[in-house]
Amino acid sequence: MSYQHSYAQSITDPAAFWAEQARSVAWYRAPTVVLENNADGTHRWFPDARLNSCYLALDHQIEQGRGDQLALIYDSPVTGTQQTLSYLQLREEVARLAGLLRQLGVQKGDGVIIYMPMVPQAAMAMLACARIGAVHSVVFGGFAANELALRIDDARPVLLLTASCGLEFERVIEYKPLVDRALELAQHRPRNVLVWQRPHAQAPLQAGRDLDWAQAVVDAQSVAPVELDAAD
Repeated sequence: MSYQHSYAQSITDPAAFWAEQARSVAWYRAPTVVLENNADGTHRWFPDARLNSCYLALDHQIEQGRGDQLALIYDSPVTGTQQTLSYLQLREEVARLAGLLRQLGVQKGDGVIIYMPMVPQAAMAMLACARIGAVHSVVFGGFAANELALRIDDARPVLLLTASCGLEFERVIEYKPLVDRALELAQHRPRNVLVWQRPHAQAPLQAGRDLDWAQAVVDAQSVAPVELDAAD
């Protein structure tokens, strides 16, 4: 089937087209209604269906026999670092991080800000949020403190995940001073800050609020993905 044919079908009969696509999704509860037309003129897709995007990205792939295949390849020309993770390895990392988030009080529907460089832990953080139904907001790592503060007040996160630093060629940008200043400026302050310590700069941790990511996740219990409404 050509792209043009599929596109035309999606325009002329969107409900039928997306009902067909939905049959390829591993739902917890498959939809019986594809498209719901609301009285206010808005629409809702798959309103009675249940799924979890982290389950689809990781657990379902493992169930299909892909556990030992590569799921994530990290290759940084800046640091000269390479790392690979299979689906099984990535699921273990994500499930334990999700357990740590749950341990820190993050519940379904809570906001989490991810203020990270382009490292594997950033992807893990997004998947961990999806696993427990938290709403993540990605803020570009290295944004100025005032800009971060504005996004904190907008997202009102329960938790902020960050790293000790980011790197731009030979320049090290320490994130923690920016986070600390942003939390001074923000009206809303998350209960905890989880910090991934990188070897290029070690961030000082504030007692009672900040946690060392690598240390804290060691004792965390893995958690299963939660069922969510398709519209979540």
